Amino acid sequence: MLCTIHFHDNIDADPDIRPQYMAQHLAFLSENKAVIRAAGPLKEKDGTVKSGLWLVDVETVDRAWELVKADPFCPTGLRDSVEIKQSEQVFADGQALV
Repeated sequence: MLCTIHFHDNIDADPDIRPQYMAQHLAFLSENKAVIRAAGPLKEKDGTVKSGLWLVDVETVDRAWELVKADPFCPTGLRDSVEIKQSEQVFADGQALV
């Protein structure tokens, strides 16, 4: 099942958290590349990053939550909230899937 995971950053978080944990975060994403299809920051019009998005292919929503909790960013206070939503892919690789 495809899920989107939308991370909202804590506006009061230490600005050094992201660079401090980025290498560990990227290593985590790489280690889970079988299920994390895409990941990256969502930039505001001014270029600042206040959120992020993952597209994951997992068996259950619970598995998506397990990934969120295992991310090195999770215990740092960087994230304010997380939304996980199931997604249905109807178009990929230039073709309709329905």
